[in-house]
Amino acid sequence: MVRADRGWGGMTDATRESTGVAGGVGQTALLVAAARAIEAHRPDALARDPYAEHFVRAAGRASAHWPVRPQQVPGGDADPLWGRLGRYFGLRTRVLDDFLLARARAGTRQVVLLGAGLDSRAYRLDWPPGCTVFEIDQGPILAFKRGVLDGLGAAPRAERVTIAADLRRDWTGALAAAGFDPARPTAWLAEGLLLYLPSAAERLLVETVAGLSAAGSALAYEVKLGTESAAVRDSPVYSAARLRIGVDLLALFDGEPRPDTAGDLTARGWSTTVRTPFDFTSRYGRGPRPERHDALAANRWVFAHAPDR
Repeated sequence: MVRADRGWGGMTDATRESTGVAGGVGQTALLVAAARAIEAHRPDALARDPYAEHFVRAAGRASAHWPVRPQQVPGGDADPLWGRLGRYFGLRTRVLDDFLLARARAGTRQVVLLGAGLDSRAYRLDWPPGCTVFEIDQGPILAFKRGVLDGLGAAPRAERVTIAADLRRDWTGALAAAGFDPARPTAWLAEGLLLYLPSAAERLLVETVAGLSAAGSALAYEVKLGTESAAVRDSPVYSAARLRIGVDLLALFDGEPRPDTAGDLTARGWSTTVRTPFDFTSRYGRGPRPERHDALAANRWVFAHAPDR
């Protein structure tokens, strides 16, 4: 539980500045946290993350004036940044929450969050007994998150193991040393990660996950298909993020042609399902809907299941 008497995680300015969360991909982690905070306070929330607003406020100047409540978004859902993109992140959070909990309830007790960012699933989801959640990300982001959660007196609902590693390099040794067992089924999640990786790093990551996955394992991840047109690159979603909060998403996305990782997994015998975000908007009745020159139109969520061996 969040302890309100502990303020915004008890983080000092020096701690905030030393975490490295105020730039690059760390800034996008804050963007997602702000969107989750806004979503959590909607009466029709798809996901409720009670820690998200604490991450945003603990970052200090980097996000001091960002909204964390729906009423702080002047344009509401029509706002391209905190409305439409924010609802996208809320929808994505719910869909991937459901994926992980479904695997856990089916008997999987080992979960690996690749590029965990400011995700708080180990704390806020109702895990069955015996679950271990491994969180892999760069050290500064994990340190920032630890400072906020410890300052709040938060307690995880599953065994939580953090691993400081760069996913563009070798991380499997650190995962094994932390207690990961490749003989057990695993639920893997790469939420908002592959978009930032070079093509070769994306392919290697997925190959590595497949190689570490026992029968009964599953993987969910997000990709962006093709090359966006100039009209899409001028989308209000991208311009609002750049001009209003200083996050140039287009500059962060890797520009190389993307590999067909779903096809690669299928060739390995995995069953794969590819969905658009709008499929889930229809399912849940909430979330972004297609629009002209849509920055979300190329996004796909992939759900892959390992073959029986």
